[in-house]
Formats: sequence, structure tokens, C-alpha cells
Amino acid sequence: MNNKLIGIVLIIAGIFLAFWGYNIYDSAESQLTRAFSGHSPIEAWLGMVGGIVAIIIGIKRVK
Repeated sequence: MNNKLIGIVLIIAGIFLAFWGYNIYDSAESQLTRAFSGHSPIEAWLGMVGGIVAIIIGIKRVK
């Protein structure tokens, strides 16, 4: 039961983290930065990748 609870919390946190990363990636400041320099903020990638990893670990814990 404890592993399932941890898994559910990881899935929920991963979803929020992935959405947060995408919001940073899609922000106006990030779009201007990508337009002029071609680089996207590291926070956006860390949020999206970290969220996906948390979701995967959470799914494995729930099973």
C-alpha cells in the first residue's frame, strides 16, 4: 500500500512538473530568447524531462 501511495504522489507531481516546464518553454520570454539566440531555457527542459521521469517511476511503483 505504501508503494502505491508513493507512486500516485510521484505521478501527480510529475504531471505538474511537466506542465510547469512546458509553460516555461511556451512563455513569451522564452519565445523571444529562442527567436534571437536559438536556445531554450534549461528550466523548461529540466521540468519536462523531470516530470516524465517522475511519472514513469510512479507508474512502476503503482504496478
